[in-house]
Amino acid sequence: MAEFDYLAIDRAGRERTGRVSADGLDRARGILEARRLYVLRLAQGAASPSGPSLAGRMRFRRERLSGKQLSLFTRQLATLVAVSPLEEALRTIARQTEKPAAQGVIGRVHLGVTEGRRLAEAMRREEPSFPPLYRAMVSAGEASGTLGLALERLAGLLERQAEIRGKVLSALAYPIVLSFVAVAVVVALMTFVVPKVVQQFEDVGQSLPLLTRIVMGISDALVNWWWAILVGIAALGFLVWRALQAPAARLAFDRWLLRVPGLGRLIRDLHAARMARTLSTMVESRLPLVEGLALTVPTIHNRALRAATAETVEAIRGGGNLSAAFRRSGLFPPLLVYMIASGEAAGQLDRMLERAADYLEREFDTFTATAMSMLEPGIIVLMGGIVATIVLSILLPILQLQNLAEF
Repeated sequence: MAEFDYLAIDRAGRERTGRVSADGLDRARGILEARRLYVLRLAQGAASPSGPSLAGRMRFRRERLSGKQLSLFTRQLATLVAVSPLEEALRTIARQTEKPAAQGVIGRVHLGVTEGRRLAEAMRREEPSFPPLYRAMVSAGEASGTLGLALERLAGLLERQAEIRGKVLSALAYPIVLSFVAVAVVVALMTFVVPKVVQQFEDVGQSLPLLTRIVMGISDALVNWWWAILVGIAALGFLVWRALQAPAARLAFDRWLLRVPGLGRLIRDLHAARMARTLSTMVESRLPLVEGLALTVPTIHNRALRAATAETVEAIRGGGNLSAAFRRSGLFPPLLVYMIASGEAAGQLDRMLERAADYLEREFDTFTATAMSMLEPGIIVLMGGIVATIVLSILLPILQLQNLAEF
């Protein structure tokens, strides 16, 4: 009997490594599949699966593909494998890559393929650059003889996700910059302008208006206690960060986020669109749905949505269907649930998931455009109100002095 080192995904979506004894590679794969493990890597005499060394982990931190680089690499590889052998395609991409770190990652993947490893196994050695779901889809493409098609679908998925991220960032950029400018203007007025103007009224001996006294008090606090305010803000931020490290507190906070008007809908729609797009690509690639869905669980940042997705995985393993599991969670848009149910009934789940993702992304675009069109003037009006209050606090004593002079 021979010893085979393996890397697999269990029913909970966790990576499992170990060694199995069998008469051959096919027999070893059969043993692992009987244990309900989805095999990502299986090789005889492979290196110890205990994980990379400390030096390897330090190298991984320095050298990894960014999201943009991974998307570009996948698109290039999908194009080249259609007209040339895999080893030649990887060598060509490595030579054309300008970034030294990316060139090193692709070069090591190429070396692994040259040594006789499967592509998914070679990518496993560069784990920070190639997430488990990515490697699982590549492995499924290799097993079915449709690697080029699997890479084509992966490239489309990554490009669409990058497009959505870009829309989110572009939608938030202007309001964030405008908010910072507004805060800076108000702080400058309160610390430099108000003290000098209001100083003229200190020797008058007349009682100042309430609004003026309030603004003067805030101005004095900013000028004399700015360091204490900064320390307080930093301490509060640290305490909030520490509190959110607790799983129960983070789960409660994420559930609260989903209930915030506007923001909760935005988070749910983004998650649903990404989930639908990913599941569509997995179904098209003939990747087992439950294993692929389990792989997406660790990538979800919102703990409430992560827990709901994990419960969905267990429900499907228990014999339920995808639409019923999504409906019970109560966190997915009704339209998505309806389209999944229609796809399951018609045997066209991948197409219906893709259409649902398209619709949700269009809804996201419409919602963000509407929200930003309301948020931007709202910030301007708020800033104008604060500045007007400061100016009024300065004008009131002047008007009061003029009235006294007339009498």
